[in-house]
Order: sequence, then C-alpha cells, then structure tokens
Amino acid sequence: MISKGCEQCAEGGKMVLFVYGYCDQRDCFYCPLGENRKNVTDVYANEREVTCDQDIIDEAKRMDAMGSSITGGEPQEVLERTCRYIELLKEEFGEDHHIHLYTGITGGRENMRRLAEAGLDEIRFHPPFEQWGDLHGTEWEDILYIAREEGLTPAFEIPGIRAEEEFLDFLEEGAADFCNINEFEMSQGNFRRMQEEGYELKEGHMSAVEGSHEILETMGDHEKVYFCTSVFKDAAQHRNRLKRMAQNIRRPFDEVTEDGTLVYGKTWASSDRLDELGVPAEYYATKTDHVELAWWLLEEMIEEGDLEEGEIVEQYPTVEGTVVERTPLA
Repeated sequence: MISKGCEQCAEGGKMVLFVYGYCDQRDCFYCPLGENRKNVTDVYANEREVTCDQDIIDEAKRMDAMGSSITGGEPQEVLERTCRYIELLKEEFGEDHHIHLYTGITGGRENMRRLAEAGLDEIRFHPPFEQWGDLHGTEWEDILYIAREEGLTPAFEIPGIRAEEEFLDFLEEGAADFCNINEFEMSQGNFRRMQEEGYELKEGHMSAVEGSHEILETMGDHEKVYFCTSVFKDAAQHRNRLKRMAQNIRRPFDEVTEDGTLVYGKTWASSDRLDELGVPAEYYATKTDHVELAWWLLEEMIEEGDLEEGEIVEQYPTVEGTVVERTPLA
C-alpha cells in the first residue's frame, strides 16, 4: 500500500521541511543526519535555508509542490513552530496540500490535537529500535488510536534493520494504516557508528546496507507494507523533484535533462551582437557581465564564426544554482 504522501513523494511532489535538528533519542546509531543538520535550530525547505516564512512558500512554488513532509531532528520538540508551518502551508496552498510528519516520540493527545487542528494529515511514528517487539500495551500502541481519534492518519515508518512481526500485528488490528520500511542505509552522518555495529555496505551500492532486503521475506508481502529502496529514493524521488522544479522555472531556451538539471549556453558577447545576428529576444537573457542563451544556438554560432567563445552550462534548478558541469566552446 502506498499512502497519498508516498505517491506525491514518488512523483517528486513533496517539499521536505526540516524544522529542528535536536532530538531526545540521541543514541540511535543509525541516525543519518549529517553534521550540518544535527543539533541545530535552523530550518530548511529542501536544501534551502529558511530565513523567513516567505522562503518556505517560495520553495514550494519553485517546485510546484503537491504537499510537504515535516522532519528533523524531532518536530514535536518545537510544536509551536511545526504547527505554524503547517498552518502557513495550508493557508497558502489549500487543504489538498498533503502534509505528513515524521516523529520518534509519542507526544500525547494534546500534541496530536494541536497538529490536527493546524492541518496535519498524516503522522508516521518511529519507535526506538530497542523497543521493537514490545510495543503492545505501551504508549506507542495508545498513541496510534489517539492520533486517529484526533483526525490524523497514523502509520509507522522504520528503517529496515530487521523484520519485526509486531508491526504487522498493528496493521491487522487496525491501529496503524500502513508501515513504510526504508532500506537500511549508511550516510556520512552514521557511517562510523554503523561500522562499529558491524554493518557493511551492500556490494555495488553507495549507501544500502547488506542484508536489509531480507526484511521483505517476513514483512514484504503484506498489502499495507511498503519497502522504499535507496535506489528509488535517489533515482525517483530526488530526480523527480528536481524535474518538477526545473520544468517550473525553466526559461524558453533552457533544456531540462533526464536528471532534472538545466542546460543553457553562456557567452561574453553583448546582447547587441546577438541582435545583429538575428537571435530572437526569447532565446537569450542579458546578465551583468554575460549573456545566457540556447546552448545549441550558441554552439552553432561559434562553429560558424559569428561568435568567438562561450560555454555550455549545466546546473541544478535550486536557489543556489549549483553548477554541475561547464563545457568550453571556442
């Protein structure tokens, strides 16, 4: 089963809103957060640092977001901030802007009520690994029913460390709507700790941990379990998000690649020279010290001797506009 939030994520339509880098669960050896996100109070919309509320709105519009996912650290530790951002997004984009939240604590009824009133649609719980298998009869069972009573869709989202049938029991009992299992991964943030725990990278993979797929033998056939692979997250979610962003902000002469990057030409000739050559105005944009234009048009003009030099630029469609590659033309 794929939830509405997951469907939007697969299409690259979910903006990731990181609201807080601190978390009470400080001993999780598998925590993937890097040093730039761990134990910080900064807020990020996708990779864009947020300095004001408008930054969040602008980033959502930049990628034509269908919804948002709220993460951390622990979003419930800054509940007022989290609820304000949920309200902000709902007010700007309407009730159809689907919002889900990841949390590693139960939070209690008051938190569930406030999150629901703010407009949260779905909450995904990640119980501490050491409690897996002993969750019945605890606050983790209670919070599933409480969240539903307050109007939220309760679910589990766990790393694929090991198969745990108790999560299937919760699904069968109707306490949780679904269980997402993320392929167990190594990152810059957890690599050393993961090695110390005896985990190794799967052969031929950049991040996936050896053995994580074995969880599917026990849990994978259940209709309410979805296994999200590291390859899918990189190749589909991230790439599709970039494509959405690129298509939304592209200029008439920008080419959008399969990887979601933008390609255009850059020359230091003047706009007057381009006018002389009969280049239509929509095929170029004048900058402070250069002109950007259709790459294929620039390549053609340099080959024919109309222009002396230039380069083909490939860059990400993010606010930072990080350049992936430059190819000189002369």
